[in-house]
Amino acid sequence: MSSDQTASVPAAAAGPAGGEHDRRRGWLIFLRDVVVIVVVALLVSFLVKTFVVRSFYIPSASMAQTLLVDDRILVDEVTPRFGGYERGDVVVFRDPGGWLPPTVRAPRPPIVEAGEWLLSLVGLSAPDSDDHLIKRVIGVAGDHVICCNALGQVSVNGVPIDETDYLNLPPGRDAAEPVPYEIDVPEGSLWVLGDNRDSSRDSRYNQDQPGEGFVPLENVVGRAFLKTWPVSRFGPIDFHHDVFAGVPSSEDPP
Repeated sequence: MSSDQTASVPAAAAGPAGGEHDRRRGWLIFLRDVVVIVVVALLVSFLVKTFVVRSFYIPSASMAQTLLVDDRILVDEVTPRFGGYERGDVVVFRDPGGWLPPTVRAPRPPIVEAGEWLLSLVGLSAPDSDDHLIKRVIGVAGDHVICCNALGQVSVNGVPIDETDYLNLPPGRDAAEPVPYEIDVPEGSLWVLGDNRDSSRDSRYNQDQPGEGFVPLENVVGRAFLKTWPVSRFGPIDFHHDVFAGVPSSEDPP
């Protein structure tokens, strides 16, 4: 056997072992890349959910027919950081104190808690929806809001507003049951009411609380802008800004 042939034998013998090593190394690289992609995707989703958009579901009928029980919505979190709110905006906010009854959560298996926590990180679960409220902004800082005139309408800065486009009223009624009040919205706060006005424990009913019915801006998570589920109800949330178009700014002279 020639020296060339002799040298070829160990090379041939090393082939299968080297191939198995390469395949193992290839799988490890593939798994590493998958882990990196998943971690990056989770991080991006977490940042988006924390600072840009957040998902909530609707736990009550206080905003019907605009929003129904178990509707899932997206909330713009950029607005409270970089802009203000307008009358008509639909906002999600943490309980200012005393608006919601105390709740006792039944214990659940740790694996269920862990799964929901992971889903909440990427905005696919909204476990704290029951601790938040959603209403429509009627008055912003400086506004003088009165209920009600002879037609049952709310007035903002002396101008009655026609809310029939979005109020959920019983047949034959063109106004909600009046709950008289006259307030001035303080700086850094909102006055909010539900569209299902007769079934909404909103600013009107919380004037005896420490916050006097006002929602501090620091409690506002953001502005709800899109219904995402069920599919049949997918679409934007109407803010009805035109309803408030004739209301003067509280800074304008009378």
